[in-house]
Amino acid sequence: MRDPIIRTLSICLLVALGSGPDLIAQEKESGGILEGCSGPEHRKFDFWLGDWEVSDTTGTYLGKNAITRVASGCGLLESWKSGSSGYEGNSLNWYDGATGQWKQVWVGLGLYLDLSGGVEEGRMVLSGERATADGPVIDRITWTPMDNGRVRQVWDMSKDGGSTWEMAFDGIYARVK
Repeated sequence: MRDPIIRTLSICLLVALGSGPDLIAQEKESGGILEGCSGPEHRKFDFWLGDWEVSDTTGTYLGKNAITRVASGCGLLESWKSGSSGYEGNSLNWYDGATGQWKQVWVGLGLYLDLSGGVEEGRMVLSGERATADGPVIDRITWTPMDNGRVRQVWDMSKDGGSTWEMAFDGIYARVK
């Protein structure tokens, strides 16, 4: 890996998955995706891989996002850059075999998200709770594969324990050609 930041995040992911040195040795022996990360459950979020331009549902450009495989196939790294404000953010996503759930840790745009979940009716749905000055907020983000290889991402938030939801983001991802 040439990028030292991605290499560091990859090593952190390997350690988080457990037995970091053993997994690194296994990676060297296999020459690619770690055998422990090659099962079909580890590929359920692959539809999000790629370089994307993101627009709202009216076609207004929102930003760009690059989703790459890291840690020898054990994780996905998201690199977001807003088109209007210049805000940037990153997430690390992985399948946790111990819990049977997908995990995402996001940092950027002035907040930190710690989400978990999985595939529901063909969509990836991750959610988690975070503390704010006004009380707890539940974040629920859904990625839906669409026609022509596009992906729709909807981020809903609840400030009342999930009784009501408001949409914070609705983006359509189109692959950069």
